[in-house]
Amino acid sequence: MNAKDTHETPPVADIEDYLAHLQVERRMSAHTLDAYRRDLLALAQWARHEGGDVASLQGEQLRGFVAAEHRRGLSPKSLQRRLSACRSFYAWLLKQGRIAASPAASIRSPKAPRKLPQVLDPDEAKALVEVPTDAPLGLRDRALLELFYSSGLRLSELCALRWRDLDLGDALVNVLGKGNKQRSVPLGSHARAALAEWRKSTGAANDAHVFPGRGGGAITPRAVQLRMRHLAQQQGLFKRVHPHLLRHSFASHILESSGDLRGVQELLGHADIATTQIYTHLDYQHLAKVYDAAHPRAKRKTDEG
Repeated sequence: MNAKDTHETPPVADIEDYLAHLQVERRMSAHTLDAYRRDLLALAQWARHEGGDVASLQGEQLRGFVAAEHRRGLSPKSLQRRLSACRSFYAWLLKQGRIAASPAASIRSPKAPRKLPQVLDPDEAKALVEVPTDAPLGLRDRALLELFYSSGLRLSELCALRWRDLDLGDALVNVLGKGNKQRSVPLGSHARAALAEWRKSTGAANDAHVFPGRGGGAITPRAVQLRMRHLAQQQGLFKRVHPHLLRHSFASHILESSGDLRGVQELLGHADIATTQIYTHLDYQHLAKVYDAAHPRAKRKTDEG
């Protein structure tokens, strides 16, 4: 394949029609459309290299495209995304009657190594959430961090939360998660106390956002991310602290203590338990360390005297 940038490839009618479909019918964001355009123009460049066009490529030629992209240094994750764009594109061409069969139908995506999420240990999590409440916005910051760690909410869920969604008496938070699925998650005693103090200080109405931003609307995800980064440094944590880190830590600590994978799945609002299973790998790492340190048969002969 010629070492040319994909932006040198001229527009291709089939690709432009498909991108217009994604924009108008699927209402995809500009960012997602740009990613599809890059992937499909790379495919068009390969088709030209093969002496044809995207609609005439066969399965073996498409495999050659994937192999060439791999040799060029694309990671398995990037290759998965690129092949996913090709599959969607060819499925659309097939539906439109522009091709007789999809060349991507029998091609499997390369497996990408699954990266384990970073977590805070319990002491680090405690140090993070226990911010001084006498500081400006201290009550809000404590309530926000305690709620994140107590209930494992997604960032979008926390930002959208209103006081009517909280039942401080029964220690529950009602969340509208992905796919408009509702779930109820327990509130820990520290989170409940911090939220009660925060509400008392604001006198907020039932319909008000728990964590308002400027103008009284919901706080923005970006504002939460920046605030957490600042608070982590203030509390002496110099890891890359972000909202999802507390969700990961919540899941890992609950699973480590209970061993109840199904329960953690329900708490996190995962539709597929396979998504939750990544936390078992974290738990097994912890258990392996405990085993190596404690089990007499795990010790090396040189350690047994």
